[in-house]
Amino acid sequence: MKRSFLFVPAATALIAVTYGLVRLAYGLVLPDVQADLHLGSTGAGWISAGASVMYCVGAVAGFLLASRYPRSLVVLAAATAGIGSAGVAASGNSAVFGAAAVLASAGAGLASPALVRLVVRNTRADAVARTQSIVNAGTGPGLVVAGVLALVLLPEWRTAWVISAVCAFLAGAAVLWSDRAAPGAPSERPSLPSGDWWSRHRGLLLGALLLGAGSAAVWNSGRAVLIASGADRTTSVLAWIALGLGGAAVIVTERWIGRRSPSRAWAVTALGVVVGTLALGVAPTVVPVAIVACVLFGWGYTAATGALIAWTSELDQEHAPSGTSMLFVTLVLGQALGAAAAGVVVDTAGYGVMFVLAAAVTALGVVVPTLATRRAHPTRRAVRQDGLP
Repeated sequence: MKRSFLFVPAATALIAVTYGLVRLAYGLVLPDVQADLHLGSTGAGWISAGASVMYCVGAVAGFLLASRYPRSLVVLAAATAGIGSAGVAASGNSAVFGAAAVLASAGAGLASPALVRLVVRNTRADAVARTQSIVNAGTGPGLVVAGVLALVLLPEWRTAWVISAVCAFLAGAAVLWSDRAAPGAPSERPSLPSGDWWSRHRGLLLGALLLGAGSAAVWNSGRAVLIASGADRTTSVLAWIALGLGGAAVIVTERWIGRRSPSRAWAVTALGVVVGTLALGVAPTVVPVAIVACVLFGWGYTAATGALIAWTSELDQEHAPSGTSMLFVTLVLGQALGAAAAGVVVDTAGYGVMFVLAAAVTALGVVVPTLATRRAHPTRRAVRQDGLP
């Protein structure tokens, strides 16, 4: 098999590992980590916030350097995810665990912009958009694999992180080995947004911030709330797998979403995040409701990030790559703020109140960008693509 044919599965695997097995798996193993390392909810929230900030640092560095050094960024992505995961596995206390988890989160931030550039040079011009969608969709399967590992290995969470470390190194090596410029691949020059871009994107940036803040409840405490409500380990892990299946379902609904304007797609998909968050917080003891809530949340969150890409592409097609990076950084900064706040609320008022507040924050994010952007720049047509920070 030619190396070029292996690039897409290799790139998809790197996203699956850095996001599904490393960055977002934190919430999956958190209950077992808390029991072993005596880590409280407030401390767990601050670790998650630090990991989100580190993701943003990696994403910004990737945005600035990916056009010239995409392969170097792949090396850094695999190294930070792999070394960080190994550090998590070896951690003997909460301080070491937190530092390693924060470092590991940089891998996802570095991988996304690097792969955007590599996909462009490894793909024919007429296939770039679809290839980007396939690569970005790796998060959903990554979450499913993380859940399967948890079913087999938990409470031995350290072994799961050793496997994640090995997978990170292998996926990074596979991307580097299969990277070849394809005939007819388009050239691309980096371009920074102008002042007018920021003006037209104010509402959208705020919406991304609010979605990030509200979604932190499920990503960080989705499994913990089920265990606190009496669910057994298998049920709580199956709920996590449902998150991944929901994210993967975006591939099936892509055409349906693509027929809608970005503003309407945003409203529908972000509303799915609201309903999923609220249902999980209000009825965690009803297993069928919890499973459906996780599927809905996974689908809504993944599709909403795709709506962000479509919306910024419609507002300013020339700066769509840089616009996507800025929106994803804002989204993850929101997750950092939401994670820190969620930990405090859980310790003072409990999981139920925290999930209701998170749903309210996300609901505000459904409305704000639609109203603000319609006043500044009415939507005209839908642009189809999906992605996930």
